Amino acid sequence: MQSENQRHSASCTLHSALILFAHGARDPEWTEPFRDIARRVSQQRPDLAVTLAFLELQQPSLPDAIAALAAQGLSEIRVAPLFMAQGGHLKNDLPKLLDDIRGRHPGLRLALLPAIGDAPELREAIAAWLVRSSPENPA
Repeated sequence: MQSENQRHSASCTLHSALILFAHGARDPEWTEPFRDIARRVSQQRPDLAVTLAFLELQQPSLPDAIAALAAQGLSEIRVAPLFMAQGGHLKNDLPKLLDDIRGRHPGLRLALLPAIGDAPELREAIAAWLVRSSPENPA
């Protein structure tokens, strides 16, 4: 299967990218929901290079994903943390990682989006799913 980066490199008119940034896990099946989200975003935004990156245990790492996008000439990259809350990784590790990446790629415009758990729309969707998934108690 062609990676998102490779697919988008064929259409060299892209200037911006979205990296879905997840923690990573030993089980390769763990990535499937994130790959599905990346595919859906990519289908709806053909003007945007969409790829995944991981903090640990899986590839590509965030620095490697950004380096690959920069090598393709992309100049603006948004990083979307697929984390439910602002824990230690997002408060401490990610800012340090992004500072290091900015030092390696000073011409890139890097933006960090909030954790997906901070998005009111996502919280509402999860709450609605939970309500629909829970049987009602008879009165």
